[in-house]
Amino acid sequence: MAQPRAVVIGGGIGGLTAACALHHHGWHVTVLERAAALEPVGAGIALAPNAQRALDTFGAGDAVRALSGWQADGGLRLPDGRWLSRTSNEAAARRFGGPVVVAHRADVVGLLAARLPEGAIRTGSPAALADPGAPDRPARVTTPDGDLEAELVVGADGIHSAVRAALFPGHPAPRYTGATVWRLVVPRPTTPFPAHETWGPGRLWGTVPLRDGRVYAYAQAVAPARAVSPGGELAQLRRLFGDWHHPVPDILDAADPAAILRNDVHTTARPLPAFHRGRVALLGDAAHAMAPNLGQGGCQAIEDAVVLAHALATAAPHDALGEYTRQRLPRTTAVVRRSARVARLTRLSSPLARALRTAALTTANRLGPRVALRGLDGVADWRPPTPPTRHASADLPTGRTGHSTSP
Repeated sequence: MAQPRAVVIGGGIGGLTAACALHHHGWHVTVLERAAALEPVGAGIALAPNAQRALDTFGAGDAVRALSGWQADGGLRLPDGRWLSRTSNEAAARRFGGPVVVAHRADVVGLLAARLPEGAIRTGSPAALADPGAPDRPARVTTPDGDLEAELVVGADGIHSAVRAALFPGHPAPRYTGATVWRLVVPRPTTPFPAHETWGPGRLWGTVPLRDGRVYAYAQAVAPARAVSPGGELAQLRRLFGDWHHPVPDILDAADPAAILRNDVHTTARPLPAFHRGRVALLGDAAHAMAPNLGQGGCQAIEDAVVLAHALATAAPHDALGEYTRQRLPRTTAVVRRSARVARLTRLSSPLARALRTAALTTANRLGPRVALRGLDGVADWRPPTPPTRHASADLPTGRTGHSTSP
C-alpha cells in the first residue's frame, strides 16, 4: 500500500517534532514554513524531562540532552538578591528522572530539521487549509506552488493559528494575559552567578547559562497589549530591572538592543472541543496556548507530537485522531491552568500581596521539596506511550484519490 502522506503547517519545534515522529513511523512528511528560513522566534528554551523522554521515542533525546548548559545550583530570588528557594539540576534529575535542559532554540530547531529527509522542509511557503478531509477523502492544503492532498494535516502554526480558526471558526482566540515577555542572549558576565528566576513587583527576570558560554535571559512585566517602549526595549528593561541583583545589570550592559525579542503573552481563553477535525490535528500553541511560567509551552508541543504519531502508528487515522484528542485535551488543559496560576502569582504588585507571596513561598520551601520542582509534579514526570512493535502506519488506509499534486 502507498506510503501515507502528512503535511505539517509550521516549522517551529512542535511542527518539526511532529514531522520527525511521523517520519520515524513511516510517513512521507512535508513541512510548510511561511518564513524564508527556519529562524525561530525566541532565544532559549527549557526542555524538562517529559519533553526529553518524548524525543527519545524517535532517537533525538540524547542529542538534546547534550545541548544543556545548566548543571549547577539555581533557584528563586527577590530583586535584592535574597533567596526564596534553592534547587539544582541534580535535584530535578532525582525527582523527575532527568535534568532540565536549557538550550538555544536555534540549536533544537537545527537538530530536529537535520533528522528529516532532504526536501521535506519547504520554507517561504505559506499554506492554508482548503479542506479538512474526512474518512473517505484526504485533506487538502493550498500553497503558492499548488494544492497538496494528504492523509493527515498537522496544524502547528502557533498562537494565532489560521488552521485552528478554519477548524473551529466560532471558538474564541487566545486572550492577552496582561503581561509581555522579553528574551535575549548575551556573553557570560565576568563575575560568576547561579541560575535564577527573580520575582519583583509585577515583573520577573530569569538568567540561565547556555552550553556555549553565553547566557539566556528572559523578563516579564505587566504591560498594555501591543505596547511600544519609549526609547526601545533595552531602555525599558533598564527602567524595570536595572537596579536588580547581579548579574541583571551586567546582562543589560552586554545586551544588543537589536537582538532583544519582545512578545505579548497569550493563553487559551477556553479549551477547544477537540484537537482534531476531519484529517487535521492541532498541536502546541495552535491547540493550547499557555503562559510561559512553567516552561512547558514547547514541552507540551513535543508531547503532542509524539502522542499523535504513536496513535497514528497503532490505529486508522479517524480512530487515531480521536484517541489523540482523548489523551491530550485533558492534560494540556490542566497544564494551561497551572501555568496561569503561576503567572498570576508573578504579576502581584501591591506590597501586601508580595509580602504574603514571599511568606508563603518561604514557608512552603521549608516544609518540603523545593518550590520550583514541586510546581512540575505531575508534569515533568510524564512518560510517552509505549512504541508499537512495528510500523503499523504502513497498513493504514490512505484515502488517496490519485488526481492531485503529491507532497
